[in-house]
Amino acid sequence: MWRTVLFLAVIAALAAGGWSLRADAQGTGVANAGDAREALARAREQGRTAAARAEKLEAEAASARDAAARTARESAALAARIQQSEARIAAAEARLALLARERALLRGRLAERQQPVVRLTGALQQFARRPVAVSVLRPGSLKEAVYLRAMLASTIPEVSARTADLRAEIERGRALEREARQAAGVMRAGESELEERRQELAALETRQRLASRDKTGAAARESDRALALAEEARSLDALVGRLEDAGSLRADLAALPGPRLRPRQPELAEASAPATASPSPESASVGVPGYQFPVSGPITTGFGAVRGGVRSDGLTFSARDRAQVVAPGPGRIAFAGPYRGYDRIVIIEHAGGFTSLVTGLLTLYVETGEEVVAGAPLGLAGTGAGNVTLELRKDGETVNPLSQIR
Repeated sequence: MWRTVLFLAVIAALAAGGWSLRADAQGTGVANAGDAREALARAREQGRTAAARAEKLEAEAASARDAAARTARESAALAARIQQSEARIAAAEARLALLARERALLRGRLAERQQPVVRLTGALQQFARRPVAVSVLRPGSLKEAVYLRAMLASTIPEVSARTADLRAEIERGRALEREARQAAGVMRAGESELEERRQELAALETRQRLASRDKTGAAARESDRALALAEEARSLDALVGRLEDAGSLRADLAALPGPRLRPRQPELAEASAPATASPSPESASVGVPGYQFPVSGPITTGFGAVRGGVRSDGLTFSARDRAQVVAPGPGRIAFAGPYRGYDRIVIIEHAGGFTSLVTGLLTLYVETGEEVVAGAPLGLAGTGAGNVTLELRKDGETVNPLSQIR
């Protein structure tokens, strides 16, 4: 009887579906893994891009002779380092998601293998409890021993091979646990680094504002005018249009010739020809130089996409809570402040008739009238949904921002 029990237990252990890996075929898990791998690759690429941008800005700040230009590039470099830290955290989160899925699949495989192994272990324990003397004195024991030896000779190698795979699976689980702890440590280090860089940027912004206190009067008047336009504009498009008109008027006034002294002999007076402003290299180029995304994160709505019957005039990003938002290109802040249902928005005038609109900011670092470089910190994204939008216009017409990304 005991021989039959042992034989059936071994056969059941070997025939239990080959300890199948059916958990790997779950469609939902595969899709989640694909999303996590895509997020991991995107975060790593954004981290590399932010690091390269920060190194470039740091080099420009070190070589700048003007204090204002140096400070502007230092703050932009810090903003790029903040985005690098955010990308590092996002990569660690994606890595943790992949490890969690792999550990769940491994637990499923081990659970499937557990039942036949338990049956085999029980049968072996029952056999071990049988006294050897009783087995020898029992009639037919020699014949059963021969049968048992032949059975074990054929089955034990297979059992050893299967248990070796099981031991390898268990060791793989321990390795996954070590990787998960390492990824969690990387994420905690990234969060600490992010907070330090935010504090450093806040201190730099404070010093920059104290150094420019003499300009607050003109900036306040310009901000009041921009806020008045915002009150009059019935829509965001109308506000951008009014600010574009004001920017064109300001450019035209700046191009007018300055006053000339009246000569002592009026008959010798000459009419002054209008000054023609020579185009700068930036305005002569096609597009906005150094254009970039304002925030790290995946694009959830593309240019021209229709959602809820409304066509998108720009790009929408799914940003992290309180993610760093930067200027997509160099230019002048035409408006910075709250606007109706858009939280806080920033409108930047670029050379060549381009205008950028960034919405979805919770806090602002800039004021109306400031000159900013590409990558200058604008503020922090909101919490919750964290949707940041970017729209680009050229002489009042919407342009796909992707066409400007180098």
